[in-house]
Amino acid sequence: MYLFGTLIQNTFDLFIPGSVIGLIVLFALLSLKIISDRWLKQGVGFMITHLPFFFIPATVGVMSYAYVFEGKGAILILIGLLSTALVMGISGFVAQWMARRREAAHE
Repeated sequence: MYLFGTLIQNTFDLFIPGSVIGLIVLFALLSLKIISDRWLKQGVGFMITHLPFFFIPATVGVMSYAYVFEGKGAILILIGLLSTALVMGISGFVAQWMARRREAAHE
């Protein structure tokens, strides 16, 4: 899907990255049941198992620009805590909303 998304991006000269376009196309194909989720299970399982290794290059890249973050430790910690709390709150709200919706559909 990445290559397909990149092809679409380059063909139509879009500002959206090809990887994002590929994810949107994959989501659409899964939602429309054109692609079965069973086809992806083995590859997805491998990716989730090895997910921490994919963060190593990004972490090393950030460490190369440590001077940008000097003296900003407190604000970075605050931003990290607030964004984590926000994500947890929104995720909880969405999960409860979906559970109520599912219960209403079964009644």
